[in-house]
Amino acid sequence: MSALDAAGGAPAVAALRCRAMNARTRAAAADLLGAFLADDEHYRASAARYGDGGRAALERALDLFLAHPRIGFVWLASDARGTLAGACVVCHAISTSRGALVAKLDDVTIRDGWQGRGVGTAMLDALAAHLRAAGAGRIDTACHRDNAGAWRFYERLGFRPLDEERLALLL
Repeated sequence: MSALDAAGGAPAVAALRCRAMNARTRAAAADLLGAFLADDEHYRASAARYGDGGRAALERALDLFLAHPRIGFVWLASDARGTLAGACVVCHAISTSRGALVAKLDDVTIRDGWQGRGVGTAMLDALAAHLRAAGAGRIDTACHRDNAGAWRFYERLGFRPLDEERLALLL
């Protein structure tokens, strides 16, 4: 494909398949999300406040997603050969302001070598269509204030800042 990504870098990905994680794709999702949680400087900066439980916690979370898909799911993007290119976590909530289901988006990651090729945009566009069809009225996410690249990405997709700060209380 000759189209370039928004930054003028590598050619965009021609075709991606986006879908929720299943038992067959769980191991690949665990590897990609595990690498993100272990290496992302912005996540690591607040991991202790999140109560990060490392790989064992990720494995338990993935089992919970498979057991309780109505609560949330892991959204995956793969190429025609089945190579996993990106992943994100989606949990459902009910919004009193929308009077509808909303989605909480977390842990958006694109595999090294796939970044700058349109994978994130394709993955989140497909996710938005999936959530819209399921009746969700909004996607909420959080982004570290110093992660300028992520801010540009989300704003390009239509996300707008809420001028709020995300807080956490470990139980």
